[in-house]
Amino acid sequence: MGRTLQNTMINLGLQNACDEAIYQLGLDMEELEEMEEDAGLGNGGLGRLAACFLDSMATLGLAAYGYGIRYEYGIFNQKIRDGWQVEEADDWLRHGNPWEKARPEYMLPVHFYGRVEETRDGSKWVDTQVVLAMPYDTPIPGYMNNTVNTMRLWSAKAPNDFNLRDFNVGDYIEAVLDRNLAENISRVLYPNDNFFEGKELRLKQEYFVVAATLQDVIRRFKTTKKGDPRRTSFESFPDKVAIQLNDTHPAMAIPELMRIFVDIEKLDWDTAWDLTCRTFAYTNHTVLPEALERWPVELLETLLPRHLQIIYQINQVHMDRIAALYPKDMDKLRRMSLIEEDGCKRVNMAHLCIVGSHAVNGVAEIHSNIIKTDVFRHFSEMEPDKFQNKTNGITPRRWLLLCNPGLAELIAEVIGEDYVKDLSQLQKLNDYVDDAALIRDISRVKQDNKVKFAQYLEKEYRVKINPSSMFDVHVKRIHEYKRQLLNCLHIITMYNRIRMNPTAPFVPRTVIIGGKAAPGYHMAKMIIRLITAVAEVVNNDPVVGNKLKVIFLENYRVSLAEKVIPATDLSQQISTAGTEASGTGNMKFMLNGALTIGTMDGANVEMAEEAGEENLFIFGMRVEDVAAMDQKGYDAMSYYKKIPELKHVMDQITSGFFSPKNPELFKDVTDMLFKNDRFKVFADFEDYMRSQEQVSKLYQNPKAWTKMVIRNIAATGKFSSDRTITEYATEVWGVEPTDLKIPPPNEPREAIKETARALKKM
Repeated sequence: MGRTLQNTMINLGLQNACDEAIYQLGLDMEELEEMEEDAGLGNGGLGRLAACFLDSMATLGLAAYGYGIRYEYGIFNQKIRDGWQVEEADDWLRHGNPWEKARPEYMLPVHFYGRVEETRDGSKWVDTQVVLAMPYDTPIPGYMNNTVNTMRLWSAKAPNDFNLRDFNVGDYIEAVLDRNLAENISRVLYPNDNFFEGKELRLKQEYFVVAATLQDVIRRFKTTKKGDPRRTSFESFPDKVAIQLNDTHPAMAIPELMRIFVDIEKLDWDTAWDLTCRTFAYTNHTVLPEALERWPVELLETLLPRHLQIIYQINQVHMDRIAALYPKDMDKLRRMSLIEEDGCKRVNMAHLCIVGSHAVNGVAEIHSNIIKTDVFRHFSEMEPDKFQNKTNGITPRRWLLLCNPGLAELIAEVIGEDYVKDLSQLQKLNDYVDDAALIRDISRVKQDNKVKFAQYLEKEYRVKINPSSMFDVHVKRIHEYKRQLLNCLHIITMYNRIRMNPTAPFVPRTVIIGGKAAPGYHMAKMIIRLITAVAEVVNNDPVVGNKLKVIFLENYRVSLAEKVIPATDLSQQISTAGTEASGTGNMKFMLNGALTIGTMDGANVEMAEEAGEENLFIFGMRVEDVAAMDQKGYDAMSYYKKIPELKHVMDQITSGFFSPKNPELFKDVTDMLFKNDRFKVFADFEDYMRSQEQVSKLYQNPKAWTKMVIRNIAATGKFSSDRTITEYATEVWGVEPTDLKIPPPNEPREAIKETARALKKM
């Protein structure tokens, strides 16, 4: 979620009033804003997407809730020591959190372990261990519409009789200390992005958030239902409740809702299953095999025995259906089963989500197509109408108004302010592409942002930055598929060119790379170490001077993104085609007046479609080329032999040029690049270099560069999360957004009745 103060002031239309009031008190608002901790309760794009969606749902007047876990420790703080990433705990609640309100009156029990008893009344889950889920509510204000929604985060609490009620032999102190075991569930966020780690505590977290949330949803449904308080009719449940599964992490919601319907509410299986499927929809966020959740059956049997039974029953019905549709096709049965039998038996959570949902979507057109034709092909052939696309978006409130007020005001002067709630209006800027005044102003705003960020870098890193150099930025989680290594090879190539010919003209660059590596991801940490080693050499070479600077941006997070993105000239989006589901950083840079160098991957494809491919620097293999190369085999060595500059760079890394004290330091990195690079860095090297030369060439013509920037900003309308959420609302959830402004609480009741009448007419 990042910080909340400034976003709240903007959405409530109070920013100027607050700035003025604080100023009159002799204080500095920006200083105050810098004191707030980021709420870093997610890993990368997935968690930030949810935050943008909450902003859009409130702004579109949807009665929507965001549910998650109130981690005591969020994503780790990253320190760089001697060039290495070091993790520190993110104690973000140290000074309290003024935005949250604990709601102990809505505390709920969550059960674990135990066993299943078959009775005349059906299955009973008994002898369980109980953990309490305490809700904390954070208000989510819509933009200028007097709507405030709720984000409800659950914190784990031990019941007072924890470890005291059963077989306790009198060690009271031990028992009280053991309360920590229960409360550990919400202690810390698992820091993996696009990687599955099958730990018991993680499964506990996933079930904890799901069980608490579903009880909450059903309680709310029952209180709004008229009729017999003892027997609720659930037939209208899917008409009143829609639940969107943000990846497979909350997949246990499907068997949990079935358990509630069948075991507790005593519905028959078929009715319960129909209601469940009509309630859930599933968003897939990645196609990387190592990211797909596959939980060992053995673990589920211990932790959630009743849920495992229900999953088996869901699978039985599913398998019977496939067998009827495709008789004797054993291969299809095996591929589509929820249970994977090879080696240790596992539950494929993506398959569970597909089978238990009425809608499944990817997050960009290319990704949704890959899901349909490749990863989940058999499922989409069986139920083609279930599969949709919902291209991701970003909230223009945080990612323009808040982080780039200069640009936001400039745009408002040219096309009016309505674009903030209807970003498609940015296309009006196309009429001003040749307007000399706009070209001048856009470029002035960018320069101001660069100067400000350069000052920040000098303060934080004590490096002198040339603000007229091109700010070339690559910020995102560190992962092999995102190919920070390709960028690194380009940096070394530029360095070599300067040293070979120090007097040749060179377009000065400040290359900024930032992002966190999962603590257990060795290769990602080595990639950071290589970048910091290269930076050390480049930044201290007198021949280079201020032509080239390399900075590794420490502890990349939302509040830092808000500083670097508005100052960026060139945005790097260079994943191997077919690996980045969508990306959302790409959209933030585009909205803030950066140009993109990128592959035809994720939402880059649609950005190129909206702006015209000639207004992005597109390079590299397409999805089809990657598939063809997989067929014939990728031979890294052939590129090394035929591209002299690539050979030079690799020889330098291998020989220890960047690590003279330890020439073998980067052996794991070079071995991977030569022997088992799944993401084919060398295959795109040449085209990337060519594309980077085009970038430098255009940057030398500031007017042409800025015209391209304006065309890009004008094409960003599609990438508002307001558009994304409108599509989810109408095509998945069956609700209609409204731009009606709720009367403020100080208005007379008459006005409120007027609004109600207007709503009825709609």
